Amino acid sequence: MLRESHLTGEGTYLVVRIRGRKRQQPRVGTPEAALTANAGLAAISELCGRLGVIEAVDAAVGPIKQRDRGFSAGELLAGIAAAQLAGEDFLTGLDRQRADVAGQLLTPVPGLASTTAAGLARRITPAQWEAVEHGLAAVTGRMLDLVPAERAAALAAGPVTIDLDTTDVEVYGRKKRGVAYNHQGQRVGRPHVAAWAETEIVLAADLGDGSDDPRATAPGLLRRALGCLPAAVRAGRVAMRADAGYFAGQLARAAHDERIAFAIGAKRIAPLWRLLAGIAEEDWHDAIEMENAQVAVAEYCPDWWPADTRLLVRRVLLDPGQVSADPRSRRRRTLHPDQRALPIPELAEAGAIYAYSFILTNLDVTAPDKAAAAEHWYRHRTTIENIFRDSKLGAALRHLPSGYAQVNTAWMWGALLAASIAAWLHQLTALTAGQDIVHGHGVRGGKAMIATLRRQLIAVPGRLIRHARHLTLRLPPGHSLLPEILARLRELPAPA
Repeated sequence: MLRESHLTGEGTYLVVRIRGRKRQQPRVGTPEAALTANAGLAAISELCGRLGVIEAVDAAVGPIKQRDRGFSAGELLAGIAAAQLAGEDFLTGLDRQRADVAGQLLTPVPGLASTTAAGLARRITPAQWEAVEHGLAAVTGRMLDLVPAERAAALAAGPVTIDLDTTDVEVYGRKKRGVAYNHQGQRVGRPHVAAWAETEIVLAADLGDGSDDPRATAPGLLRRALGCLPAAVRAGRVAMRADAGYFAGQLARAAHDERIAFAIGAKRIAPLWRLLAGIAEEDWHDAIEMENAQVAVAEYCPDWWPADTRLLVRRVLLDPGQVSADPRSRRRRTLHPDQRALPIPELAEAGAIYAYSFILTNLDVTAPDKAAAAEHWYRHRTTIENIFRDSKLGAALRHLPSGYAQVNTAWMWGALLAASIAAWLHQLTALTAGQDIVHGHGVRGGKAMIATLRRQLIAVPGRLIRHARHLTLRLPPGHSLLPEILARLRELPAPA
């Protein structure tokens, strides 16, 4: 008989006995319904309950069926997000989660099947998808009310940054709707997202196809994102960042009309290259936290842009070995046209080699230190790329699983909601105790990525037992993070 000391490692063993003892082969017993592989979904359910995620989305979207029965829009999105947080890649993952009897007692939305989710998603109208943003905005506002006062004041005081960007999600089905070929010849759907950069919370999003030009819908997306900021945050200093794919006066005028600052990357067009000749060498000043980089300011305002627009120019000194011979390479396109056409041997003899970037902004860049600070702030617009990376590698935005555009929109919002859940969890738990809740790899700026949360918090095996009319969740030894997170979340007040 196997004694308890053999399992716990307690007691003393003689080496002679250990060598001579034959290892027992365990027998595989019948499956036990009380076991679950994702006990950490209890923390996700607790978080959704304390923030009122499902109720807030339902209040904003309204009913999606004539009869008040079955699942609502909030339950649909929360169920998809929970499945993606647990590691499911396709809609059929909802069926695998549904087969986990013990896990259904812990997940935010039990009983959601893949066919049900697809049918419900096709009922939601475009106006209701935009209303989802208002529901999640209410959740973000409640999160801001629950965080410590010092942290809430710091977030509200700003600066508050809205990042705009798109990402391509490649698909392979020829009959899929709502997708198109992009410039690289890939059939893609194109999520267009606006996010609150300092918290990595998604504010607004659309799902287009590979032929969509984001500049056409960017002003409306910016206004929707501003409307989804909490009132206390909206009253502070707000600014918007976007890359060169948004190089258009409509977005700049929209930001100017909303009385917020903007910084938009400019395409490397001929007038900008000609402006470099008018910048003296003494006008270049060192950039912040970037080696061999300098910043200068030029007077340039395209037609139909706000009159206070200025041009920021950044140049980075390159070694000839850093430049590819392929004219299609990204770094070679940043060289001056006179140097770009040279082969590598002649390029090495051409003198200093600089990579140039251009930024149009209405920020105060009248002094060298202000110009360097503006360029340093704009350089961190890659925060939204971290959200895309987390939504694709941590959640399941790396593909669109359905042939229907409405179902793929629900899948996109499930992935973005999963990323926002990770952000809300960080704000409400890690900062409450003043320390990181998750240690090790996969932590960015104190915030754990979804893959790290899954490994250390969500994908934890557990056994559910009933005793004295209570459910008890038993975890393996050494898994103390989940009880700690649950304790912190349960200290928060429940929504009214």
